[in-house]
Amino acid sequence: MEILTEAVKLFIGDKEILKGLDFHLKPKEFLGIIGPNGSGKSMFLKCLYRVQKPTAGTITINGQNLDELSYRESALQLAVVAQHNFYSFDFSVMEVVLMGRSPHKRLLDRDNAEDYRVARHALATVGMEAMAERSFSSLSGGEQQRVILARALTQEAECMILDEPTNHLDIKYQLQIMDIVKSLDLTVAAAIHDLNIAALYCDRLIAIKKGLVVGLGTPAELLTEEFIYDLYEVHSKVTHDDSGRINIRYLPQYNIS
Repeated sequence: MEILTEAVKLFIGDKEILKGLDFHLKPKEFLGIIGPNGSGKSMFLKCLYRVQKPTAGTITINGQNLDELSYRESALQLAVVAQHNFYSFDFSVMEVVLMGRSPHKRLLDRDNAEDYRVARHALATVGMEAMAERSFSSLSGGEQQRVILARALTQEAECMILDEPTNHLDIKYQLQIMDIVKSLDLTVAAAIHDLNIAALYCDRLIAIKKGLVVGLGTPAELLTEEFIYDLYEVHSKVTHDDSGRINIRYLPQYNIS
């Protein structure tokens, strides 16, 4: 799976949110999108998975213009795990996961044996197979997000979009979600707030600020103390352990006695 965008712009009313973004997601790459709140990260991803329509620019998936694909066709290629997921009805875990099979079905088709096989496999992948009959609303936040990941897996898409999926989770569940996604060997684009997690899991990072791309490179190339200050206006100390992994420690802007 390869995604290219050229000069993507997005206006909401008279406010320009995205100001001409160029983007290249390579096959089997785990690409992290970083930047401060309000920078346009999620809005850009929403353009990729068609919740928002760009005002200008082009998006292509494997060389085909996104606008030429039906929503069903794009859903067969792109699966999404977003930050918040609310349901008005009390669905079971299995019912939620089976929703991911809808791009494979025609209108009014019922779930069949293959759908259940794929759903059970997805639940096993995220370690939630024992919860299949539980009420989705009764689960913890981390458990719910693993179910949403299983739902995305049932789409059997080549590419996964992670739209800030771990922001409200504790560190255990953040790492669980990222470990699972990393192990899948898919093409992944993920908006990530935690720079240490971005450094752990991403092959490359793209930094967005005020609707513009302001940096691109590997975590080691991009996450310098100078760049972090330019992007977030916070001081930090960046170190590397014996294996080369990056650790970022943020420094307070006030004196601690």
